Amino acid sequence: MTEPEVPQDDDVVARVLASADSRASGYALFRSGSAQALQGETSTGEHDGEQQDREDRNALRRVPSLSTELEDVTEVEYRQLRLENVVLIGLYTQGTVADAENSMRELAALAETAGATVLDGLMQRRAKPDASTYLGKGKAEELAGIVQAMGADTVIADTELAPSQRRALEDVVKVKVIDRTAVILDIFSQHAKSREGKAQVELAQLEYLLPRLRGWGDSMSRQAGGQVGGAGAGMGSRGPGETKIELDRRRIHTRMSKLRKQILEMKPAREAKRANRKRNAVPSVAIVGYTNAGKSSLLNRITSAGVLVDNSLFATLDATVRKSTTEDGRLYTLTDTVGFVRNLPHQLVEAFRSTLEEVADADVIVHVVDASHPDPVSQLATVRDVIGEVGARDIPELVVFNKSDLITEDDRLVLRGLQPRAIFVSAHSGEGIEGLLAAIAEILPSPQIELDLLIPYERGDLIALLHDQGRVLSTVYAETGSQVRALVTPEIQPQFTEFLSVPAIAG
Repeated sequence: MTEPEVPQDDDVVARVLASADSRASGYALFRSGSAQALQGETSTGEHDGEQQDREDRNALRRVPSLSTELEDVTEVEYRQLRLENVVLIGLYTQGTVADAENSMRELAALAETAGATVLDGLMQRRAKPDASTYLGKGKAEELAGIVQAMGADTVIADTELAPSQRRALEDVVKVKVIDRTAVILDIFSQHAKSREGKAQVELAQLEYLLPRLRGWGDSMSRQAGGQVGGAGAGMGSRGPGETKIELDRRRIHTRMSKLRKQILEMKPAREAKRANRKRNAVPSVAIVGYTNAGKSSLLNRITSAGVLVDNSLFATLDATVRKSTTEDGRLYTLTDTVGFVRNLPHQLVEAFRSTLEEVADADVIVHVVDASHPDPVSQLATVRDVIGEVGARDIPELVVFNKSDLITEDDRLVLRGLQPRAIFVSAHSGEGIEGLLAAIAEILPSPQIELDLLIPYERGDLIALLHDQGRVLSTVYAETGSQVRALVTPEIQPQFTEFLSVPAIAG
């Protein structure tokens, strides 16, 4: 038998979506379209900084020519790292076919970001997933035929599978079956860089793995009891012992406790930095948004931060803080946060809660939306749900439609209808950046207490403080010092009490 020919089209998702319409048989192969997450080429400019991480990230790409050596799925724990060939599956119980396809395109982009090659996929409309094999017995057998014909070694489901569903489906298709959550966790494990980020990802992975442990061969055998150990060792060795899978569960619980303790120990350093900014009355602006919406690109455009920019999902996970100033000289910080995605695993929201605290403590939230995305409404809803989970619904929000250079005027009108006060920008071309900075300056808390001060010349530190965290209205240089009229915040007002030349006036 000749090997099945693998399509060579460069656009993987277009290849996946180019199959014929087969809804009459109870399921639908993908129609033509483009991935909603991996569109266009990533470009960098002077505003992106040095981008030192890009070469390291590209060096970790998996090698496409690496062969698949696994024939038996029961040997899955001994597999070597390689480029995987995957088939996608999905069910939709409500909504339109277009909504289901958008979700599947996003799954294809997630699979590509994780390092896989997407060969094909199918969707099925059902009232509810099959309790045993997710797709139903007949469709699971059809899936097994597709997997064999395409030479795939992995099936990815566009939902979170129950452990029993995954095992039953693996028994039918004879290859590894994973779900959307596992793919997202795999991406996070590849992209985590900091010590805290790695600990958070490992904790989320262990929470996901714990109810899904599966033993093969000796993994289910009982260990000998007593001190002797080993079969046939005589008296004292015939206790019931502990199964290998029970031992694994205990080790996972122990490791999870250790990781939670490590993450908790990292919290004081984070809070100290945050408290220092609060003590100095430095306002904070958090950049949030859907993954690959261009948050890091926007931060680089504004501050030349040099944060990694890549055309992939969850390219950056660790929070990055940079400082910026308004037109009138007020200092504030910009924080780039982890991106969100629909059906973001609950384990990740909990594990990254320490990182998301930056959002909850911000003075302004800049909500970045991909203007070229086929379903911006779902992006807005998904991000706002996570913002609500971390208790940040009451913080002022500024919606920013990024990638405005990729949309038409008609698209702008539609998006303007969704968010009338939104700002259109392009981190690539620089369009709208000045308007965005002006809008941030307008929303930021501003000094409201007016003071007339006589500050001695040797206290230049107070003059600098007024320029950094207040607003200097006028300065007159007298013989005994600088006569300054300024607006200050309540946080720094006590530092100027002894230098008042007239009583304070509430602004």
